[in-house]
Parts: sequence; C-alpha cells; structure tokens
Amino acid sequence: MRPHHEIVSENEWLAARKALLVLEKEETKLRDKVRAERLSLPWVKVEKIYTFETPDGRKTLADLFDGRSQLIVYHFMYGPDWEAGCPGCSFMADHIDGMLPHLNNHDVTMIAVSRAPLEKLTAYRKRMNWTFPWVSAFGSDFNFDYHVSFTKEELASGKVMYNYRETNAADAHDELPGLSAFFKDEGGTVYHTYSDYARGGEEALGTLMILDRAPKGRNETGTLSFVKRKDEYADAPKARSCCD
Repeated sequence: MRPHHEIVSENEWLAARKALLVLEKEETKLRDKVRAERLSLPWVKVEKIYTFETPDGRKTLADLFDGRSQLIVYHFMYGPDWEAGCPGCSFMADHIDGMLPHLNNHDVTMIAVSRAPLEKLTAYRKRMNWTFPWVSAFGSDFNFDYHVSFTKEELASGKVMYNYRETNAADAHDELPGLSAFFKDEGGTVYHTYSDYARGGEEALGTLMILDRAPKGRNETGTLSFVKRKDEYADAPKARSCCD
C-alpha cells in the first residue's frame, strides 16, 4: 500500500527538498559541534582491575586493547540465564564485523561484553556468523559499574541508574544496552572517556540511516519494533547449528 503523500510537480518537489536541505545542513553542523564536545570531555582513570573470560583465557580490561590505544566496548544484552542474545543488540552486532578492519587500522579495538558465560556467547556468535571479539563479564562488577546490568535488589527498589538519570525499574531489565570508550596510555593506565546508552549509539546503526532515506522510513510502531535476529526473518537462511 502506497503511503499517503501529496503528488506535486518536479519544481514543487525541488523547492520542498531544498527547504529540507537547510535543516539537514543544520543537523550536520550540530553533529560536528557535538562530536567536538565529546572529544573534549575529561577522562576518568579506571582504578578497579576488571577481568573477563575470553577464548584465550582470563584477561584484564587493559589486555582487551589488543595492542591498540583505544577500546570500544559494546555492552551487549545477554544475561547469564538467557537462552539467546537480545534481538536489538544482535541488530547492532550485525554492523560490527564490517567496521573492524577500518577501526583496527585507526588504532581502535572494538569488542562486545556480556554477562552470559563464555560458552553461551561463543555458541550464539557462531549461530549469527559473527567474528568480532566477544568476552564474558560473568562474575565481574564491570557491567554493574558501567550501569548496564542491575541487581535484583536494585530492581526491587523501584529505581535504577541508566543513561545518566534515575529510571523507573519497571521500565528496565536486568540488562540494558550501551557503548563505552577507553584509552590506554604508554604506561598501561586505562581511562574511561565516554559512554552512551539507549538511543545514544543509534548513528552506528547504518541500516537505520538507510531506512531513514527510504520512502517508508523505519516503518516501526516503537523503537526497533521491526527488528528480529537475522536468522528469524521469514526469508532468512536456515540458522547454522552451534555444533556443526
């Protein structure tokens, strides 16, 4: 069914398009300003020693930089008792592998971190046909300290801290998404430089940026309401077994 739009002449369309272009240029300039402000934020020294389970054994946060000075952590929602990763986080993860060669060449390592045990992450990554590094923070304070995981006590209290504000626990889960950035200096000291949550990392979702230019847009009833795991769409190839 065709969306309802006024049908006009080419000249009328061009006038409307130029008016929109003014707003688009304002948005671009605002993004440039926000980007500059983001880069000028002060940093916080990471004092706590966080450890993670990886395919190569237990590693610290400093180890995860993998020889580079910058680390981007995607806080992937996958709780210890979950049977599969969050569909929305899986949608984000579908974008990571294509970025890795460019990020790595720019002195940036990108990984995903979840609280599910490593064996669950490894099996799900194989199912989704991803290759990016994914480590487990099971048993670590990392997710709790960066406000993407919440204890039963926090949820029972009725309020949790998420996206830099107190949030009604009824609107939260025990896991929520986010992205955090870290820097490691030549002496090995690690600094927390940035974190965003909720829709803060939306610009990393190239699929949404393309949909925003499609005739029907995102065509969603709520944020990411249309998203499924990529092997669960009606025309998706059959999912690979985790054990083949």
